[in-house]
Amino acid sequence: MFNKQVKVGENKNIILSNDRSIVVIAGPCVIESEKQALSLALSLKEITSQLEVPFIFKTSYDKANRSLDCSYRGPGIEKGLEILTRIKRELSLTVITDVHTEIQVPKVAQVVDLLQVPAFLSRQTDLIKACALTGKPVNIKKGQFLSPDDMFNVVKKAENCGTKDLLLTERGVSFGYHNLVVDFRGLEIMKQTGYPIIFDATHSVQLPGSRGVCSGGNREFVLPLSRAATALGIAALFLEVHDNPSEALSDGENSVDLKSFKQILKYVKVIDRSVKEYGKDVVL
Repeated sequence: MFNKQVKVGENKNIILSNDRSIVVIAGPCVIESEKQALSLALSLKEITSQLEVPFIFKTSYDKANRSLDCSYRGPGIEKGLEILTRIKRELSLTVITDVHTEIQVPKVAQVVDLLQVPAFLSRQTDLIKACALTGKPVNIKKGQFLSPDDMFNVVKKAENCGTKDLLLTERGVSFGYHNLVVDFRGLEIMKQTGYPIIFDATHSVQLPGSRGVCSGGNREFVLPLSRAATALGIAALFLEVHDNPSEALSDGENSVDLKSFKQILKYVKVIDRSVKEYGKDVVL
Protein backbone atom coordinates (compact mmCIF):
# COMPACT_ATOMS: atom_id res chain seq x y z
CA MET A 1 0.00 0.00 0.00
CA PHE A 2 1.36 3.42 -0.97
CA ASN A 3 2.01 5.77 1.95
CA LYS A 4 1.41 9.36 0.91
CA GLN A 5 3.71 12.03 2.26
CA VAL A 6 2.33 15.38 3.36
CA LYS A 7 4.95 18.11 3.74
CA VAL A 8 4.11 21.03 6.03
CA GLY A 9 5.72 24.17 7.41
CA GLU A 10 7.20 27.28 5.84
CA ASN A 11 10.01 25.24 4.28
CA LYS A 12 8.01 22.02 3.98
CA ASN A 13 10.55 20.54 6.38
CA ILE A 14 8.09 18.44 8.39
CA ILE A 15 7.06 15.28 6.57
CA LEU A 16 4.09 13.25 7.74
CA SER A 17 3.84 9.69 6.50
CA ASN A 18 2.85 6.39 8.10
CA ASP A 19 6.26 4.89 7.33
CA ARG A 20 8.46 7.84 8.40
CA SER A 21 9.56 9.01 11.85
CA ILE A 22 6.66 10.08 14.02
CA VAL A 23 5.65 13.74 14.33
CA VAL A 24 4.05 15.18 17.47
CA ILE A 25 1.18 17.67 17.34
CA ALA A 26 0.78 19.27 20.76
CA GLY A 27 -0.42 22.30 22.67
CA PRO A 28 -3.17 23.51 24.99
CA CYS A 29 -6.79 22.79 24.06
CA VAL A 30 -7.59 26.49 23.81
CA ILE A 31 -5.69 29.78 24.02
CA GLU A 32 -6.17 30.93 27.61
CA SER A 33 -3.82 33.90 27.35
CA GLU A 34 -1.11 35.11 25.00
CA LYS A 35 1.54 34.69 27.68
CA GLN A 36 0.58 31.10 28.49
CA ALA A 37 0.31 30.07 24.84
CA LEU A 38 3.77 31.47 24.07
CA SER A 39 5.29 29.88 27.17
CA LEU A 40 3.82 26.46 26.41
CA ALA A 41 4.81 26.64 22.77
CA LEU A 42 8.40 27.47 23.75
CA SER A 43 8.56 24.65 26.31
CA LEU A 44 7.18 22.13 23.82
CA LYS A 45 9.63 23.31 21.18
CA GLU A 46 12.57 22.88 23.56
CA ILE A 47 11.52 19.35 24.55
CA THR A 48 10.84 18.15 21.01
CA SER A 49 14.11 19.68 19.82
CA GLN A 50 16.05 17.85 22.53
CA LEU A 51 14.43 14.56 21.52
CA GLU A 52 14.67 15.34 17.79
CA VAL A 53 10.96 14.78 17.24
CA PRO A 54 9.34 16.98 14.55
CA PHE A 55 6.79 19.28 16.22
CA ILE A 56 3.60 21.04 15.14
CA PHE A 57 1.99 23.43 17.63
CA LYS A 58 -1.77 23.18 18.05
CA THR A 59 -4.22 25.31 19.98
CA SER A 60 -7.65 26.80 19.29
CA TYR A 61 -8.88 30.38 19.17
CA ASP A 62 -12.44 29.17 19.77
CA LYS A 63 -14.00 26.00 21.15
CA ALA A 64 -17.41 26.12 19.52
CA ASN A 65 -18.83 22.91 21.02
CA ARG A 66 -18.65 23.57 24.78
CA SER A 67 -21.26 21.92 26.99
CA LEU A 68 -22.59 25.28 28.22
CA ASP A 69 -22.79 28.57 26.37
CA CYS A 70 -21.23 30.30 29.38
CA SER A 71 -18.12 28.07 29.31
CA TYR A 72 -14.83 29.63 28.23
CA ARG A 73 -14.40 29.34 24.47
CA GLY A 74 -11.21 31.26 23.76
CA PRO A 75 -10.12 34.76 22.71
CA GLY A 76 -11.99 34.61 19.40
CA ILE A 77 -10.73 34.53 15.85
CA GLU A 78 -9.19 38.01 15.62
CA LYS A 79 -7.13 37.94 18.82
CA GLY A 80 -6.51 34.21 18.44
CA LEU A 81 -4.96 34.57 15.01
CA GLU A 82 -2.79 37.44 16.27
CA ILE A 83 -1.42 35.13 18.96
CA LEU A 84 -0.90 32.25 16.53
CA THR A 85 0.92 34.60 14.15
CA ARG A 86 3.24 35.70 16.94
CA ILE A 87 3.94 32.10 17.99
CA LYS A 88 4.65 31.09 14.41
CA ARG A 89 6.99 34.01 13.70
CA GLU A 90 8.81 34.46 16.99
CA LEU A 91 9.31 30.75 17.69
CA SER A 92 9.58 29.61 14.05
CA LEU A 93 6.95 26.94 14.59
CA THR A 94 4.58 25.11 12.28
CA VAL A 95 1.02 25.78 13.48
CA ILE A 96 -2.38 24.10 13.14
CA THR A 97 -5.79 25.19 14.44
CA ASP A 98 -9.49 24.32 14.12
CA VAL A 99 -11.95 26.00 11.79
CA HIS A 100 -15.68 25.74 12.42
CA THR A 101 -17.40 27.50 9.52
CA GLU A 102 -16.63 28.09 5.86
CA ILE A 103 -16.47 31.85 6.42
CA GLN A 104 -13.55 31.43 8.84
CA VAL A 105 -11.44 29.37 6.46
CA PRO A 106 -9.82 32.03 4.20
CA LYS A 107 -8.75 34.21 7.14
CA VAL A 108 -7.34 31.28 9.14
CA ALA A 109 -5.57 29.85 6.09
CA GLN A 110 -3.56 33.07 5.78
CA VAL A 111 -1.98 32.41 9.19
CA VAL A 112 -1.65 28.69 9.89
CA ASP A 113 0.25 25.96 8.07
CA LEU A 114 -2.49 23.35 8.41
CA LEU A 115 -6.25 23.55 8.83
CA GLN A 116 -8.11 21.16 11.13
CA VAL A 117 -11.72 20.03 10.77
CA PRO A 118 -13.07 19.11 14.24
CA ALA A 119 -14.55 15.65 14.79
CA PHE A 120 -18.11 16.90 15.23
CA LEU A 121 -17.86 18.60 11.82
CA SER A 122 -16.21 15.77 9.90
CA ARG A 123 -19.23 15.27 7.63
CA GLN A 124 -19.81 18.96 6.92
CA THR A 125 -19.32 18.94 3.16
CA ASP A 126 -19.08 22.70 2.62
CA LEU A 127 -16.52 23.10 5.41
CA ILE A 128 -14.35 20.28 4.08
CA LYS A 129 -14.50 21.69 0.57
CA ALA A 130 -13.65 25.20 1.76
CA CYS A 131 -10.59 23.88 3.59
CA ALA A 132 -9.49 21.77 0.62
CA LEU A 133 -9.77 24.67 -1.80
CA THR A 134 -7.27 26.78 0.18
CA GLY A 135 -4.42 24.57 -0.98
CA LYS A 136 -3.29 24.12 2.64
CA PRO A 137 -2.91 20.63 4.13
CA VAL A 138 -6.06 19.60 5.98
CA ASN A 139 -6.37 17.35 9.03
CA ILE A 140 -9.84 15.83 9.31
CA LYS A 141 -10.65 14.30 12.67
CA LYS A 142 -12.92 11.26 12.46
CA GLY A 143 -16.22 11.88 14.21
CA GLN A 144 -17.02 9.86 17.34
CA PHE A 145 -20.11 8.71 15.48
CA LEU A 146 -18.32 7.44 12.35
CA SER A 147 -16.85 4.08 11.47
CA PRO A 148 -13.32 4.07 10.04
CA ASP A 149 -14.50 3.19 6.54
CA ASP A 150 -16.91 6.16 6.60
CA MET A 151 -13.79 8.30 6.23
CA PHE A 152 -13.34 7.07 2.67
CA ASN A 153 -16.33 9.22 1.69
CA VAL A 154 -14.91 12.16 3.62
CA VAL A 155 -11.64 11.78 1.73
CA LYS A 156 -13.47 11.79 -1.60
CA LYS A 157 -15.10 15.13 -0.75
CA ALA A 158 -11.71 16.72 -0.23
CA GLU A 159 -10.11 15.00 -3.21
CA ASN A 160 -12.89 16.21 -5.48
CA CYS A 161 -11.67 19.74 -4.73
CA GLY A 162 -8.22 18.85 -6.00
CA THR A 163 -6.33 18.43 -2.75
CA LYS A 164 -4.01 15.54 -2.02
CA ASP A 165 -2.58 16.91 1.22
CA LEU A 166 -4.87 15.21 3.70
CA LEU A 167 -4.37 13.85 7.20
CA LEU A 168 -6.88 11.67 9.05
CA THR A 169 -7.14 11.53 12.83
CA GLU A 170 -8.55 8.81 15.09
CA ARG A 171 -9.91 10.15 18.40
CA GLY A 172 -12.07 7.37 19.75
CA VAL A 173 -15.64 6.29 19.10
CA SER A 174 -18.75 6.72 21.27
CA PHE A 175 -19.37 3.71 23.51
CA GLY A 176 -22.68 4.26 25.26
CA TYR A 177 -23.16 7.54 27.07
CA HIS A 178 -20.25 9.69 28.29
CA ASN A 179 -17.59 7.25 27.15
CA LEU A 180 -15.20 6.67 24.28
CA VAL A 181 -13.21 3.62 23.25
CA VAL A 182 -10.52 3.12 20.64
CA ASP A 183 -10.81 0.35 18.08
CA PHE A 184 -7.25 0.12 16.84
CA ARG A 185 -8.40 -1.73 13.74
CA GLY A 186 -9.65 1.68 12.64
CA LEU A 187 -6.13 3.03 12.19
CA GLU A 188 -5.29 0.17 9.82
CA ILE A 189 -8.57 0.63 7.94
CA MET A 190 -7.99 4.36 7.45
CA LYS A 191 -4.44 3.65 6.27
CA GLN A 192 -6.02 2.06 3.21
CA THR A 193 -6.75 5.59 1.98
CA GLY A 194 -2.99 5.97 1.63
CA TYR A 195 -3.00 9.15 3.70
CA PRO A 196 -1.04 9.80 6.92
CA ILE A 197 -2.86 8.74 10.06
CA ILE A 198 -2.75 10.67 13.34
CA PHE A 199 -3.75 9.28 16.72
CA ASP A 200 -5.28 11.77 19.15
CA ALA A 201 -4.41 10.18 22.48
CA THR A 202 -5.87 12.85 24.75
CA HIS A 203 -9.32 13.21 23.18
CA SER A 204 -9.54 9.41 23.05
CA VAL A 205 -9.54 9.32 26.87
CA GLN A 206 -12.16 12.05 27.17
CA LEU A 207 -15.46 11.28 28.91
CA PRO A 208 -17.83 13.56 26.93
CA GLY A 209 -20.33 15.42 29.09
CA SER A 210 -19.66 13.17 32.07
CA ARG A 211 -19.46 16.09 34.51
CA GLY A 212 -22.90 17.36 33.52
CA VAL A 213 -21.70 20.88 32.75
CA CYS A 214 -18.45 19.75 31.13
CA SER A 215 -16.51 16.69 29.99
CA GLY A 216 -14.25 14.55 32.14
CA GLY A 217 -11.34 12.35 31.21
CA ASN A 218 -8.99 9.53 32.16
CA ARG A 219 -5.52 11.00 31.73
CA GLU A 220 -3.86 7.83 33.08
CA PHE A 221 -4.68 6.02 29.84
CA VAL A 222 -2.93 8.52 27.53
CA LEU A 223 0.43 6.76 27.69
CA PRO A 224 -0.78 3.17 27.12
CA LEU A 225 -2.99 4.24 24.21
CA SER A 226 -0.12 6.27 22.75
CA ARG A 227 2.14 3.23 22.95
CA ALA A 228 -0.43 1.01 21.28
CA ALA A 229 -1.13 3.41 18.43
CA THR A 230 2.56 4.06 17.81
CA ALA A 231 3.18 0.31 17.60
CA LEU A 232 0.84 0.19 14.60
CA GLY A 233 2.95 2.70 12.69
CA ILE A 234 1.34 6.14 12.49
CA ALA A 235 2.40 9.47 11.04
CA ALA A 236 1.79 11.61 14.12
CA LEU A 237 0.67 11.60 17.73
CA PHE A 238 -1.72 14.34 18.90
CA LEU A 239 -1.54 15.42 22.54
CA GLU A 240 -3.23 18.27 24.37
CA VAL A 241 -0.68 19.58 26.87
CA HIS A 242 -1.14 22.05 29.72
CA ASP A 243 1.23 23.45 32.35
CA ASN A 244 -1.45 23.01 35.05
CA PRO A 245 -4.22 20.65 33.85
CA SER A 246 -6.25 20.97 37.06
CA GLU A 247 -6.69 24.68 36.29
CA ALA A 248 -7.21 24.34 32.52
CA LEU A 249 -10.19 26.19 31.10
CA SER A 250 -11.00 23.35 28.69
CA ASP A 251 -10.22 19.60 28.57
CA GLY A 252 -8.13 19.65 31.73
CA GLU A 253 -8.95 16.10 32.83
CA ASN A 254 -7.75 14.55 29.58
CA SER A 255 -4.79 16.87 28.97
CA VAL A 256 -1.20 15.80 29.56
CA ASP A 257 0.76 17.67 32.22
CA LEU A 258 3.74 19.45 30.67
CA LYS A 259 5.92 17.72 33.27
CA SER A 260 5.03 14.32 31.75
CA PHE A 261 5.29 15.30 28.09
CA LYS A 262 9.00 14.53 27.66
CA GLN A 263 8.75 11.06 29.17
CA ILE A 264 5.78 10.17 26.97
CA LEU A 265 7.72 11.22 23.89
CA LYS A 266 10.72 9.13 24.97
CA TYR A 267 8.56 6.02 25.13
CA VAL A 268 6.86 6.80 21.85
CA LYS A 269 10.09 7.52 20.01
CA VAL A 270 11.60 4.15 20.97
CA ILE A 271 8.49 2.26 19.84
CA ASP A 272 8.22 4.24 16.62
CA ARG A 273 11.84 3.60 15.68
CA SER A 274 11.50 -0.11 16.40
CA VAL A 275 8.37 -0.48 14.30
CA LYS A 276 9.57 1.54 11.31
CA GLU A 277 13.17 0.40 11.18
CA TYR A 278 12.74 -3.27 11.99
CA GLY A 279 9.08 -4.11 11.55
CA LYS A 280 8.10 -6.15 8.52
CA ASP A 281 4.69 -6.65 7.04
CA VAL A 282 3.36 -10.15 7.50
CA VAL A 283 0.69 -11.46 5.16
CA LEU A 284 -1.89 -13.48 7.07
